[in-house]
Amino acid sequence: MARIGEVERNTKETRIRLRLNLDGSGKADIETGIGFFDHMLNGFARHGLFDLSLHVDGDLEVDTHHTIEDTGIVLGTAIREAVGDKKGIVRYGSSILPMDEALLLCVLDLCGRPYLAYDLKLDREKVGDLETEMIREFFYAVSYGAMMNLHIRQLDGINNHHIIEGAFKAFSKALDAATRYDERITDVLSTKGTL
Repeated sequence: MARIGEVERNTKETRIRLRLNLDGSGKADIETGIGFFDHMLNGFARHGLFDLSLHVDGDLEVDTHHTIEDTGIVLGTAIREAVGDKKGIVRYGSSILPMDEALLLCVLDLCGRPYLAYDLKLDREKVGDLETEMIREFFYAVSYGAMMNLHIRQLDGINNHHIIEGAFKAFSKALDAATRYDERITDVLSTKGTL
């Protein structure tokens, strides 16, 4: 049975439709109106082997903030919906991923407790048409929407494009690892009996 999260969110600032299949093959159909953000989300889908359909109509005449933050909320909610009761999944995932000179670490726990620890050293205001300060806002929104503990840390790197792309890919690999089934886990991986 495929694990799919489908979320639609409409506000005065954004209209978002998203469908995420955790058991996909890396297919993506993404349209946010922000080219570099689309590129990052395509990489997330491809490297995590998730199927992701995402269409966003946001108030880009204001700036990118609402589009990116609300997409993070919706993606996080879809992740939470897709993992369901979390029975049999590994729960924890980690990835150390190189992107040319950049080296990124992502570690996450699908524990039901949201938290973001974020340490990327971005020194440009924009990469393409995306404000770099929005990267943290996106991952913060994802962590709270998904109710996950999420750590993203830059271990090395100087090129902002490489650092950001490495972070998205490391996140996708860590999420793929955390959502995998392990036949030895018969319920949820918690001494409390629930996540």
